Amino acid sequence: MEKKDFEAWLDNISIAFLSLTDLQKNETLDHLISLSGAVQLRHLSNNLEILLKRDFLKLLPLELSFYLLKWLDPQTLLTCCLVSKQWNKVISACTEVWQTACKNLGWQIDDSVQDPLYWKKVYLKAILRMKQLKDHEAFETSSLIGHSARVYALYYKDGLLCTGSDDLSAKLWDVSTGQCIYGIQTHTCAAVKFDEQKLVTGSFDNTVACWEWSSGAKTQHFRGHTGAVFSVDYNDELDILVSGSADFTVKVWALSTGTCLNTLTGHTEWVTKVVLQKCKVKSLMHSPGDYILLSADKYEIKIWPIGREINCKCLRTLSVSEDRSISLQPRLHFDGKYIVCSSALGLYQWDFASYDILRVIKPPDFSNVSLLGFGEIFALLFDNRYLYIMDLRTETLISRWPLPEYRKSKRGSSFLAGEMSWLNGLNGQNDTGLVFATSMPDHSIHLVLWKEHG
Repeated sequence: MEKKDFEAWLDNISIAFLSLTDLQKNETLDHLISLSGAVQLRHLSNNLEILLKRDFLKLLPLELSFYLLKWLDPQTLLTCCLVSKQWNKVISACTEVWQTACKNLGWQIDDSVQDPLYWKKVYLKAILRMKQLKDHEAFETSSLIGHSARVYALYYKDGLLCTGSDDLSAKLWDVSTGQCIYGIQTHTCAAVKFDEQKLVTGSFDNTVACWEWSSGAKTQHFRGHTGAVFSVDYNDELDILVSGSADFTVKVWALSTGTCLNTLTGHTEWVTKVVLQKCKVKSLMHSPGDYILLSADKYEIKIWPIGREINCKCLRTLSVSEDRSISLQPRLHFDGKYIVCSSALGLYQWDFASYDILRVIKPPDFSNVSLLGFGEIFALLFDNRYLYIMDLRTETLISRWPLPEYRKSKRGSSFLAGEMSWLNGLNGQNDTGLVFATSMPDHSIHLVLWKEHG
């Protein structure tokens, strides 16, 4: 058939085909297919795939593709990445989707990162770490051996762990290598705190002392307490040291001279914790930047203003029961915004601006659980058997890690949390180093460390 005649015939057939009903059109197609050979059927197959399987990610503007992708869950998106290189490229570049997925896992988001492919990689790393936590495979353990008597005092900072012992020594350890960097002769240590140059110790001999790491020399001795000193804190800017004692008092000292500047009274139990911290919120009683002292005993937390004016009065006393039927655990969190402490009733969080209780968290069987660390996303808790991680957004326990039979202490600091920044949200870099340390009956130190991602 000539081309001109074929085109006329095709026009007539098309007009007639369009006038048919859907059923008649289907019967016509079935008949034509039955008359077709291999060449026609192959042609038909290739063209039908193009017509029926439209690649919307390829055809739509990128902004519309991103909008549609937001409605899919991350696991589905990961499956979609396997469709083609083009799909993988578009889905991986959908920054908002992956950032939201990371946030939902408790991951910190740095909006300054502009790389469009970065956040999918972060999510894959995050999902692996969260799976490890859920499967109890995120941590590993090691031990520090070197003391010859009970280790009571522990303090951690920047990858270094200080231990104070009844063997009249204090040691500074590099947690990553397990090596002892310094070992100096001291008194019996109930509390320790250190920086690059010095070590401050509170002792069962009722005194506080300051030591020089490099020489081991005692540079200052603070005498005045009539009971064991269970907690110390200091601030070089203020030239102030504070100590909490079994004599029911808190003493404020001049750090450089050893002079007692003030004795704070009002506690009726051993003062087991003192914390010196800058305030970060404004209220009628304090402003951001003011130095605040918190002191805690078995039943109460007292709040004191500390600054250039040493003679201070207690601003407020916090407790969880009026009749003292419920005691507080000897762990206290204060970051300048919130005060957190645990008791048999649960985990209490106070707003520091108003002193109001914001919430009481009561996970299952909380009566024996103690607070180790508290952040914006996670809390680190423990009891006689396990170390726990709680997601504070849902108040559920998301991971646990078995603990050995450590040396228990109701009042002292023979266990502590390590790195704390991850409690405000993991970010792929801060889940390294020490998680938890505790002293053991054989005088060693048991460490729980983050395991590498792998």
